[in-house]
Amino acid sequence: MPASTQLKELLADNTMPAAPELTIMEKNQRVRCLACGHRCRIGLGKSGVCRVRFNDNGQLRAPAGYVAGLNVDPIEKKPLYHAFPGCDALSFGMLGCDYHCSFCQNWISSQTLRDKRAVAMPNFVTPEKLVSLATTNNVPVIVSTYNEPLITADWAVEIFKLAKPHGITCGFVSNGNATPEVLEYIRPYVDLYKVDLKGFDDKRYRSLGGVLQTVLDTIRLLVQMEFWVEVVTLVVPGFNDSTQELQRIAEFLAGVSPDLPWHVTAFHPDYHMTDPSPTPINTLLRAHDIGTQAGLNYVYMGNLAGRKHAFEDTRCVKCDELLIERHGFSVEKNRLRDGRCPKCNTPLPGFGLTRPS
Repeated sequence: MPASTQLKELLADNTMPAAPELTIMEKNQRVRCLACGHRCRIGLGKSGVCRVRFNDNGQLRAPAGYVAGLNVDPIEKKPLYHAFPGCDALSFGMLGCDYHCSFCQNWISSQTLRDKRAVAMPNFVTPEKLVSLATTNNVPVIVSTYNEPLITADWAVEIFKLAKPHGITCGFVSNGNATPEVLEYIRPYVDLYKVDLKGFDDKRYRSLGGVLQTVLDTIRLLVQMEFWVEVVTLVVPGFNDSTQELQRIAEFLAGVSPDLPWHVTAFHPDYHMTDPSPTPINTLLRAHDIGTQAGLNYVYMGNLAGRKHAFEDTRCVKCDELLIERHGFSVEKNRLRDGRCPKCNTPLPGFGLTRPS
């Protein structure tokens, strides 16, 4: 039996009934899945675009009971810069994705069941064990990441339900291909949400498996629903690095909220996209300038292989005082006082800023 077939059967055996909030029953035992923006209509014995949510005898099944990745690492690595700065997060991921990005940096886990080279294996674990790991390591945050968390939201919520009573904040690191229904479903348990906005060209978005407008609507709705939101754009030479496209991204984000942190990060060749060179630092500097000129208060440059620069620091939007000094994923100095500027007392927008780092 091929390894991919064995893995498919193994994953099918480790599922749970999908949340009723994310399921619509249709005629002829078809089910409509509301976990992501594809809104797949799934026939008997078939799976959705993600390959991991499927129709079993008229019941929508969703992944459960395992992780494919598990780490305690800096929250800045997500990246989330305005949430619990300097703290660690327990990060877990499962398998599968509703996109097929040619430059995916987590393709070993995200493209499982779509690419025979993606051979990440599940490690079986309970929600109780994951929360115990978080409390043992004294981390204030648990994040669903590595693969697309929307397609495994049902099990993430089971974990987060147990985490919240311990005072643990929960988050998603996502491509933003959401539905209003799934955001309503996770909102009681999820406060932090990082969105990858991969460009501003719908044709290119569709080549990745998504729809630009769905992601834009998600970002607007996340802010309206008072999630703490940060947005990342991986700047890929020849794909989304034109001045016009970066301007459109920045102007959209500033129109949603000038306090939305925008992370412009460097591309490094990976997966199917090995031809473009790594993103030049001058391109990120141009993106940073475009973001600030569009009215965004917090624009960060990242993924620069440990090179320290001022554009990874957080400064006061009112008086320009240095608030948080960073080097890569490390916070070297946190000068916030109760979440405010120590010089002019202006609050920094964010979540969990008053917790000592």
